[in-house]
Amino acid sequence: RSSLSNNKFICIYPIYINNKKTLAEGRRIPYEKGVDNPSCAEIRDVLTAAGLNVYVENKMHPREWNRDVQFRGRVRVQVKQADGSLCQDKFTSRKDVMFYVAEMIPKLKTRTQKSGGGDTSSQQGEGGKKSKKKKK
Repeated sequence: RSSLSNNKFICIYPIYINNKKTLAEGRRIPYEKGVDNPSCAEIRDVLTAAGLNVYVENKMHPREWNRDVQFRGRVRVQVKQADGSLCQDKFTSRKDVMFYVAEMIPKLKTRTQKSGGGDTSSQQGEGGKKSKKKKK
């Protein structure tokens, strides 16, 4: 049998923790705990940093109407070893993983820089943001 049997790996779609979505649209955690438009890369980064075995698949959530690359992708996360034991005690269920990811994504460097509090490191973009706004 393949080691990727479904019970060992869970799927996390960004939509599950996106507070821009309603529950009907696929959000799975409370609004207050959600994240603004999380990306697969962010979910992957957080879980990889947590020491989990993660890989990204190029799949779409069926209720995601936006076909943009930013919303594309599904993250597979290994929560159990082949023998059924947990990879990490703090991740016992899909919900544990979702809550953890939603809590950690806002702390990612890429996120903390966006809300630049006059930090010198936020000037790396060479004013690229301004030109985008003018085009619209």
